[in-house]
Amino acid sequence: MTADLGTRDTAPQQDDSLPREIKLVIGLLLVATFVVVLNETIMGVALPQLMGDLQISASTAQWLTTGFLLTMAVVIPTTGLILKRFSTRSVFIAAMSLFSAGTLLAAAAPGFPVLLVGRIIQASGTAIMIPLLITTVLTFVPESRRGRTMGLISIVIAVAPATGPTFSGLILSQLSWRWLFIIVLPIALAALALGATFVKNITTPQAVKFDLLSIVLSATAFGGLIYGLSSIGESAAGHGTPVPPAVPIAVGAVALALFVWRQLLLQRTDSALLDLRPFKQRSFVVGIIVLLVAMGALFGTLILLPIYLQDVQGLTTLQTGLVLLPGGLMMGLLAPFVGRAFDKVGPRPLVIPGTMVVALALAGMTLLDETSGRGMVIAIHVVLSMGLGLVMTPLMTSALGSLDKALYSHGSAVLNTLQQLAGAAGTALFVAIMTTRSASAAEDGMAPLDALASGIHSAFLVGAGLALVAVAASFLVRRPKNTLVDVPVH
Repeated sequence: MTADLGTRDTAPQQDDSLPREIKLVIGLLLVATFVVVLNETIMGVALPQLMGDLQISASTAQWLTTGFLLTMAVVIPTTGLILKRFSTRSVFIAAMSLFSAGTLLAAAAPGFPVLLVGRIIQASGTAIMIPLLITTVLTFVPESRRGRTMGLISIVIAVAPATGPTFSGLILSQLSWRWLFIIVLPIALAALALGATFVKNITTPQAVKFDLLSIVLSATAFGGLIYGLSSIGESAAGHGTPVPPAVPIAVGAVALALFVWRQLLLQRTDSALLDLRPFKQRSFVVGIIVLLVAMGALFGTLILLPIYLQDVQGLTTLQTGLVLLPGGLMMGLLAPFVGRAFDKVGPRPLVIPGTMVVALALAGMTLLDETSGRGMVIAIHVVLSMGLGLVMTPLMTSALGSLDKALYSHGSAVLNTLQQLAGAAGTALFVAIMTTRSASAAEDGMAPLDALASGIHSAFLVGAGLALVAVAASFLVRRPKNTLVDVPVH
């Protein structure tokens, strides 16, 4: 650890040398990405109201969330190539146009099919925005202040999904589900208009080819894995699934193996859809492993805590959102300070205690039962959020910062694709363990509430065990040695 503490960037500080165009682009990207990512988790709380208004079953309504995740998993692997082939301005306008169109369609949807199409179009824009933001920051922000800027991205990636249920609960307590989209639409249109007016072409497009077979394999692989993992959670929760979860997971795994083989071949001519050379960097691999465990814990907790608060403690959706709000706010408040600390001391002094705090918080959640006070739940969730806040920014910055500039867009696509898989896997794991244990406890004669609390206890216990893996891996994290290569502004 002492080596990291003593490692400082000796290059001249370039904080004030960022061109105005770059600052404006990053600012617009941050606001726009927060808005689009917020939509990733707003539908969960709205499903009961949607089921009544549209007269659909729980398994059908779940597709509004599953379809969003599937689309993200299919589109994100292509973004590495998209960001090379098209300019920043054109990609931004395309992404926000898709998101705005999807939001408008969802707000006006006469029934479930149109609403689902709107969500899929929304997800297409969301999938492009996150890699665009990360790649832009890595390419143009000097290494001396990269950590604090990536800290702002952590707010987008972690806090927006965490505050989604609160945002949704507040709206649904007074208005119909359509207002989830109506309120977001003018913000999205304003971001689109500002982007079309002020965002300049700050990158130089390259003539790269799209490999159709790679796109098909990618869609089958990541779509199959996400769908299969999501189906595990639905199946365990008692919802019917069209096919057994093992089938799409098996198909996805085979397609993934073929996809990797295809990319390794295409890399020889620099024409891969998703370049896998980032995995040759030790810092990237270690950072990804720890980050995926953290994301799995985050999304698993986001699905399990609302179940606990509503089904065990009897809280309303609005009360549940408010209980979870302090944790999301804590992560957002912490991110800029963590980013500045990363710029000074590197990742290890932050990631090691961060993973320990995450493990401690998940262990604390195993103590929750039907008699636990709300203050205890809020405190444990805030501690978990603090741990994740210490982990997210340093891991993303050190993992992606270890890559050559030419691989930034592909590294970002890899990171975001695997984050979607980690979120689906974490959700599936936590829900499956909770449901299996609860059913077993009920068969043993335990009261329903006690059985559910027992299942939640078991899920968090496994989560704490997985967090210990992240603790061990955190000692391998190193500060990246790469320096920024100046890129001209066009």
